[in-house]
Amino acid sequence: MKRQNIQPDSLAVRTVGGHVLYSHVVVVEGGGRTVYVAGQLARDKNGSVVGAGDMRAQIRQVGENVKAALAAAGAGLNDIVKTNTYVTDIEEFFKHVDVRMEYFAALPTSTTVEVRRLAHPDLLVEVEVVAVVDASGGGGGGPRRP
Repeated sequence: MKRQNIQPDSLAVRTVGGHVLYSHVVVVEGGGRTVYVAGQLARDKNGSVVGAGDMRAQIRQVGENVKAALAAAGAGLNDIVKTNTYVTDIEEFFKHVDVRMEYFAALPTSTTVEVRRLAHPDLLVEVEVVAVVDASGGGGGGPRRP
């Protein structure tokens, strides 16, 4: 399976704190499985909110939840090709790009939207992902650079 991240010359590349945030285009060729992960929130295994009022802690918990969901499907973080992110405060979200990059450094395509509220008043961020896993093997665990 071949993955190609593309940043067309005619489109601006969004960076925050020196981090390129996403790819405008990701092309996947060859046999593979597509994995869809529902929106993950900052909840622990018991359903309790982690990091109430702390966007940084919530981004990290969401990342861990995404990682666990992908692993259950035989995929890894570097297999992610698309993220949809919903945040209650986009300015606060962009202060913690370094944490986001711990989980999404493979530069999937990305959409981030500020919303009024998530499923619980203490929740600040939700991320859903789409991943494509190489049919010849399992997914990778950590981020990879394109």
